[in-house]
Amino acid sequence: MLGGRQAGERHITRAGQGGGRDVFEYALLRVVPRVERGECINAGVIVYCRARSYVGARTHLDEARLLALDPAADVAGVRAALRAVEGVCAGGEAAGPAGGDDAGRRFRWLVAPRSTVLQPGPVHTGLTADPDAETERLLRLLVR
Repeated sequence: MLGGRQAGERHITRAGQGGGRDVFEYALLRVVPRVERGECINAGVIVYCRARSYVGARTHLDEARLLALDPAADVAGVRAALRAVEGVCAGGEAAGPAGGDDAGRRFRWLVAPRSTVLQPGPVHTGLTADPDAETERLLRLLVR
């Protein structure tokens, strides 16, 4: 069940009918320790809500699961990459050149397909009244 609806149930909301909720997009962050094998674990979520100029990420690395896939995985490197994603979402000077971009550009850059150890999953959508709380909810539901 996502957003109070049963899986597979469709819900169309027209402008002004969202009940105070706004459209948001999200993508999972996946750790793929050995790209050639394609095995992965979920380690975070990125959420973007255009109506609220919000982009945020929450991460959680299950080190035991990662090492089960690849005992030689660079745990410190993966943690650094996850922190970097959170930093880009936060914006500002510490985020480097992307930090000055608007929330939408930062989200699009972060969810662009790449073949590295940390990869974004497909982008999904939903409705939310609180994008920050939604980010936490998705982390609990899909990552932890």
